Amino acid sequence: MKYALIGASALVASLGAGLPVPVLAAPIMAPDAPAATVADARLAGVLADYEAFLRANDPITAGFDGDREALSRLPDLSRAAELARRAPIQALLDRAEAIAPTQLNAADARNRAFVLFLLRRELEGIALDTGRLAFSAEGGFGQSAAYIASSTRIANAADAEAWLARLAGLPRLYDDTLANARRGVATGMVQPASVVESAIVLARTDAAQPLDEDALMKPVVTLPSNMSAADRAALRDRARAIIHDQITPRRQAWLAFLTAEAAPVAPVEPGLGLRPGGREMYAYFVRGFTTTDLTPDQVHQIGVEEVARIRARMDTEMQAAGWTGDFAGFLAFLRTDPQFYATSREDLLEKASEMAKRADDHLPALFGTLPRLPYGVRPVPAAIEDGYTTGRYNGGSMKTGVAGGYMVNTSHLDQRPLYELPALTLHEAVPGHHLQIALQQEAEDQPYFRRGADVTAFIEGWGLYSEYLGEEMGFYRTPYERFGRLSYEMWRACRLVADTGLHWMGWSTEQARACFRDNSALSPLNIETELQRYIGWPGQATAYKIGEIRLRAVRARAEAALGDRFDIRAFHDALLVDGPLPLGLLDARMDAWIAEEKARRP
Repeated sequence: MKYALIGASALVASLGAGLPVPVLAAPIMAPDAPAATVADARLAGVLADYEAFLRANDPITAGFDGDREALSRLPDLSRAAELARRAPIQALLDRAEAIAPTQLNAADARNRAFVLFLLRRELEGIALDTGRLAFSAEGGFGQSAAYIASSTRIANAADAEAWLARLAGLPRLYDDTLANARRGVATGMVQPASVVESAIVLARTDAAQPLDEDALMKPVVTLPSNMSAADRAALRDRARAIIHDQITPRRQAWLAFLTAEAAPVAPVEPGLGLRPGGREMYAYFVRGFTTTDLTPDQVHQIGVEEVARIRARMDTEMQAAGWTGDFAGFLAFLRTDPQFYATSREDLLEKASEMAKRADDHLPALFGTLPRLPYGVRPVPAAIEDGYTTGRYNGGSMKTGVAGGYMVNTSHLDQRPLYELPALTLHEAVPGHHLQIALQQEAEDQPYFRRGADVTAFIEGWGLYSEYLGEEMGFYRTPYERFGRLSYEMWRACRLVADTGLHWMGWSTEQARACFRDNSALSPLNIETELQRYIGWPGQATAYKIGEIRLRAVRARAEAALGDRFDIRAFHDALLVDGPLPLGLLDARMDAWIAEEKARRP
């Protein structure tokens, strides 16, 4: 997802963003709970202590949630700190497991099960030492640091001092990331050559940034006018000194590691399953990212079936466009005809902005509850655009005054077809990631852990479901745009095939490439960028289609059970307002909602 930080595995773990977990069965819950029980009190104690643990270990999310003290801190990415977290995590797990779910009401039992999910996930990730995969094709901690900087807003002198404290703490995180990556090299858990090459390109860019253009300087470029000119200049000088004296040498050390230590031993073969312990780690990633018990073989077969189903619909839209040639010829036409491409960066950004605003217009008909936080449409920064995906969402925070961001890659315009832009906009902005994540952050009635939890199958499944909603919204205006939507769905189906092929079945990159090239209209650059993403981030790509399939199945059950009493706005609110859930818990929650609606609407 677009929301998690890149290349800092322990940080991602503390954010609950991406590390997998054993699948939880739906909890057994008492249908009606008393007003207060001993079990309630015990669970409240667990949740309070878990919140304290998360706030202490994940100051990034805590800062987004309005914790002013956390804005001056950073997490500890070292292996020693990760191992030290085992005991408190196990203690929380033991306490939660000791509470009988039958003594809790439905909401509390669900929260208990969710906490178990998250705690077991982190323990299993620590045991497998997933932090050794300390970088990806999108870089290492340097790119995460730039994201933190871009999400930092300074409103007063205290905020400025907090950012300088974070800057001063960044060298330690660079050092920890380097140590984690070296541990990966030493144990054979090293990224393949193509991923190392991509990371080197980004590391060189990082190391060569002019000081005053450095991404880490961005928070202090514009300082509040109520600060004196002398104070503003002094703050900038302090930031420059930290970057020049402490961070630049770490960037150079990271580049040296990639070129002198990682590159010489990086294998050509891409699959995680070929590394020592890699098959166990990959199966774990698939279980966790999908939040199911599906094996990699089962995920692969689902992908094969989805490719065939979507391809049939694509043929229909191809014919609706008036194409009389074959499928391959239609793809070549879409990839090369100038009518499908923006003429400038500004043109592409303006078209994305128009589509985003048009999507806003449809929201009240589909949702009873909308978030307060707005979002902007922004270009991907030039420093990272070459190896960056075609679009992404960056989360914001109403509490810190940062809007969400729909990021549009405006480079390589001949590789950014406009027939894909409607689906991309719906996925990344609204009703996709921005709407869902902002509502989650604003769910003040939910425990703290739920406001920041990243359940990839739900979140990315919702993004893909939002592309499907575009059909009901009448958002796709031409057969080409409808084909583009199907091409994007095919992209996610091919992810199931390619990711499992690469990391489980020992496929070559070319074998994985073929599914995208032969069955979708994705541009060659997009295909190559995405392939490197999957190779460097095993398992994550399987979450999208698995999550979307489950969300559409839940909706089908609700429509069948409620008939003409089905209310799409109430259904979407039930899905979103309380925040995402692992898919097993989601099924139980929505089945209960369906029963409640049937009883309420006789």
